[in-house]
Amino acid sequence: MNRAAAFAANAPLMGIPGAAAPVGGEGDWFRGAGGLRLRAAVWTPTGRTRPRGTVVLSPGRTEPIEKYFEVIGNFLARGFCVLSHDWRGQGLSARLLPDRLKGHARAVEEFLDDYARLLDAFEARCPKPWIMVGHSMGGALNLLTLEAGETRFAGAVLSSPMLRIKTGKRSMWSVKLAVRWNIRHGRAGDFVLDDADDPFDHTFENDALTTDESRYELWRQQLYACPHLAVGGPTWGWLNFALDAGERALRVKALKTVKAPVVVVQGGDDERVWKQTNRWAARRLGRGRYVEVAGAKHEVIMETDDKRGVFLAEFDALADYVAPEQDLSPVVQDEPAAAVG
Repeated sequence: MNRAAAFAANAPLMGIPGAAAPVGGEGDWFRGAGGLRLRAAVWTPTGRTRPRGTVVLSPGRTEPIEKYFEVIGNFLARGFCVLSHDWRGQGLSARLLPDRLKGHARAVEEFLDDYARLLDAFEARCPKPWIMVGHSMGGALNLLTLEAGETRFAGAVLSSPMLRIKTGKRSMWSVKLAVRWNIRHGRAGDFVLDDADDPFDHTFENDALTTDESRYELWRQQLYACPHLAVGGPTWGWLNFALDAGERALRVKALKTVKAPVVVVQGGDDERVWKQTNRWAARRLGRGRYVEVAGAKHEVIMETDDKRGVFLAEFDALADYVAPEQDLSPVVQDEPAAAVG
């Protein structure tokens, strides 16, 4: 049996009016590292003889599958199957602490192991070629996966990958010192600076990572309809994981080993990660491309139509290269020639 075979089916997918799960999807559970129950979902495009391939979609920190229903629909409309998932510690996957609002993590290896098990568990249901799509934390973990030698992907589009997080007015040196001190003193599971950052208190004016208020409010409605999806502020353990993941991904030798084409689509007004670092990393990939979306915040995929359209255009260009659309129209036989004589 596959090392990550799904052990139960029919994991729920939460929808609300205006943000229902796209047609053709099914939620499933699978076993992650250490036996954790993790959630995934697979969609198959309707009305096609054969899909073009599969998009494997990895959300960012705090984000469940549900937040990506719109872009999943975009990929389906382009003829792709879609496999998406909840990282450990968020969505409906197993949480790592009794307080579900704590955004916690222990080690980069656990996440990478979970992702490998995801691919193994659903490979038979996901036709190739595969295209990797990841946002923020998901994008950083996706890049680490490619650097580790995963060869099943034909290409990747990464949205504002979390390669170096912004630390506000605090220097990176002081942040690393605070992380080490708190973990050494048994506070890995405590909120950073004791800030729970209750997601139910967020507002568009103060907290939005997109300039599109309608998309922001639609996600808020989804969250209120299913509060179990919510995740609050990060813990010291998560911050240690995030710093470690970024540092590993930025090793020049590792970046140069990536053979697949990788497009980094970066918000020009990103307040969460350093765009300069992402540009630097993209230029050191073997077949990297860096595209900056002027005026876009961190969540490029959730931006206004014109800004997220840049992301979709970059996806289309890569898809046309690695998974070109085939003519699947029925073959029309020529009429037999009339007999002569």
